[in-house]
Amino acid sequence: MYFCIMSKEQQQEKTVHERVDFTTLLKQYQLKVTQPRLRTLEVISTKKSAISQPELEKLIGKEIDRVTLYRVLASFEEKGILHKIFDLNGTATYALCSTNCSEHNHHDQHVHFICRSCNSVFCMDEITLPSFNIPEGYKLEAVAINALGLCDQCQEK
Repeated sequence: MYFCIMSKEQQQEKTVHERVDFTTLLKQYQLKVTQPRLRTLEVISTKKSAISQPELEKLIGKEIDRVTLYRVLASFEEKGILHKIFDLNGTATYALCSTNCSEHNHHDQHVHFICRSCNSVFCMDEITLPSFNIPEGYKLEAVAINALGLCDQCQEK
């Protein structure tokens, strides 16, 4: 499971993202408008949490084959439409990026709190990531910081 705890500003941004017409969104990212891409966006946008490829396959059914879905997810991640989060089992889950992400500039890097009991992943957007002084000759492409512990629900058990 994946939950994103967003600030009011981010919630407003997400609402703006939800109002974006998917055809326009695909064109904005210079992707061909196809039924598999539109259907994948439709399903992901209805979820309040990140979703794995197997979960997507169940929801979409036989409308899109596994290979096509894999390619759609990969292209969306590459273009900055989705970002990938791994849970404790190593399963990749996907969530919509904020509206200001692009192919070369993702803004969805934040701390993820992973509950070791229920395997839920919570976005901790309110925690500021440290800056990294990378040595010359290295190029930083992504930062993934995971905090491990018990969520509030599991602590009550």
